[in-house]
Amino acid sequence: MQADPRGRVHAAPPEAPPARVTTPRPAAPPAPKPVVSDLDEAIDGAWLAPGVDRRELRKLRRGDHAPVRRLDLHGLSGAAAVAQAKQFIDGARATCRCVAIVHGRGLRSTDNVAILKPRVRECLQKHPGVLAFADAPRSDGGDGAVYVLLKKH
Repeated sequence: MQADPRGRVHAAPPEAPPARVTTPRPAAPPAPKPVVSDLDEAIDGAWLAPGVDRRELRKLRRGDHAPVRRLDLHGLSGAAAVAQAKQFIDGARATCRCVAIVHGRGLRSTDNVAILKPRVRECLQKHPGVLAFADAPRSDGGDGAVYVLLKKH
């Protein structure tokens, strides 16, 4: 190495770090997702079918889709309510875009545990004619009723 005519000191060239021998660790399996039902994935009393634009849910909540027909399930057993809801949706699809189903909040049920609300909403999620549903506005039943957006028949 030649000396610098201006008297500068040159740093020693960097040494290569010593080679480390590492054994690759096996990839950790992904953490299992907690098992949740589709109903648990509903947001704020609303549900949207896969592939449906989220704006439709916003329109439904805002009341842009006004329900044309209404079904009241008060006083029915869980099985009877589900059967009525299925039949109602099948019949309404030909003429309606949006319907309301009143299932109640379960305040007069044994131990104040709602029976109809979860069963009806689970039925709605599984029905092929339902695109989305959301809690009705407070003036129309609130969380004791649901607005349902239907597929065109």
